[in-house]
Amino acid sequence: MRVLCSSTLIGEFFVIGFAGLVAMKDDGLATSTVWWVCGVAMVLSVLLCGMITRPGGVQLGWALQIGLILSGFFVPTMFFLGAVFAGLWWASVHYGRRIDEVKASWAAAQASAGPDAA
Repeated sequence: MRVLCSSTLIGEFFVIGFAGLVAMKDDGLATSTVWWVCGVAMVLSVLLCGMITRPGGVQLGWALQIGLILSGFFVPTMFFLGAVFAGLWWASVHYGRRIDEVKASWAAAQASAGPDAA
């Protein structure tokens, strides 16, 4: 799960940065505010890569996905991109857990078969 979720989060890191560049062109938004919000979201996406297997890591990831979708009120394209990344996040969590289960059962089978079964 860690690899799939981290890949999604790193992709989001770049999307958030590019969305910040687009949001800077809006005269109604202060440049410093845009970069504070984008900077915090970018740092959160990178920190979540290391926290994904800890308690609350997946939930923080969902909070980031909701934030991305809501950023569509400032950069309308983010409604679509946020939804795409929310779908990728779901797939990363869902299939990552399934892969972890298969790996664990395979390792258990190998351990019970003994050292000669390799």
